[in-house]
Amino acid sequence: MPWNEVSIMDQRLEFVVLASGEGRNISALCRRFGISRQTGYKWLGRYCGNEEDLADRSRRPLSHPTRTPSGLEAAILAVRDEHPAWGARKIRRCLERDGIAPPAASTVHAILERHGRIVPGARVTRHYKRFEKPAANLMWQMDFKGRMRMRTGSWCHPLTVLDDHSRYALCLQACENERGRTVKPLLEMTFRRYGLPEAFYLDNGSPWGGGVPGHWTPLGVWLLRLGIEVIHSRPYHPQGRGKIERFHRSLKAEVFEQRPFANLAQAQRRFDQWRTTYNIERPHQALDLDVPASRYQPSHRDMPETLPQVEYSSEDIVRKVGTTKAYISFKNRLWKVPQAFRDHRVAIRPRKRDGLYGVFFGATQIATIDLKA
Repeated sequence: MPWNEVSIMDQRLEFVVLASGEGRNISALCRRFGISRQTGYKWLGRYCGNEEDLADRSRRPLSHPTRTPSGLEAAILAVRDEHPAWGARKIRRCLERDGIAPPAASTVHAILERHGRIVPGARVTRHYKRFEKPAANLMWQMDFKGRMRMRTGSWCHPLTVLDDHSRYALCLQACENERGRTVKPLLEMTFRRYGLPEAFYLDNGSPWGGGVPGHWTPLGVWLLRLGIEVIHSRPYHPQGRGKIERFHRSLKAEVFEQRPFANLAQAQRRFDQWRTTYNIERPHQALDLDVPASRYQPSHRDMPETLPQVEYSSEDIVRKVGTTKAYISFKNRLWKVPQAFRDHRVAIRPRKRDGLYGVFFGATQIATIDLKA
């Protein structure tokens, strides 16, 4: 029978002892021990009186002519150690930018595995259908990354703003809350540096949404007055905001999971450092391993010094919303509009069906009037 793996050394030793005497039938012994004659003579030739002579030897070749040079391996590991969350493709791209001819991404991954930088089998392949605007500033995405507790026990609420076309991070701010009065001055600062986008793509949460589609907040009204279209995603469908969700995953892996923040000031310093790395150094797979800065340029629409008033044409039926209750008067009846538009002027415009009107704030419809309802 074949050798039992549990006592393989004992069986090898027994075979050698039995086969070492004069006149022994080596072929018969090999058959009884369930091994080939070649294996039997190999153990006989190797044994010199020590049991260790019969231990398995490494099958690794004495030389590795195709192995990656140690200097190149060191460069790969240096990039990984500086950016512990980066994978093989990003590291390979960084080496190319530095004028180093890199091996294949699979080889880089194998080097990371061999040196314990990646858990074997940790690769996860996901296939997404990507949609993006054809140019920068046509649409920005904005959201809060889930709050994170700091060492002081208080919370950090990271506000993130991302350009849809280039993935350029326009704002990454450590906030103490998620209120409109906190977000608005940060957006003003962002608009003064990068200009105004054509549209914002947002979820339905506070402070830019009222929780469900069609609910407006003062921050959303302020964006409309700046000529920025406000687009809300479908409830419970984060896939529609995939770019900023992916940005949040990178932020978590490359910043949050490294070491905790002591306070908001330290969090902001870390955010500023990482935003620079993300925009101008970190290769982005969705950009063919280029960096967001290569595809972004500031908007030609400047932030105005004073907030402009919404203009209406002479054909519009213009009404002013009440200051205490959000109603307008039309056809001898009062009609409800969202609370955020109190004390603002709105326009009533007929729709296709008779008796149906839309209530507009600028070019955005905010309510409907149905005289037949």
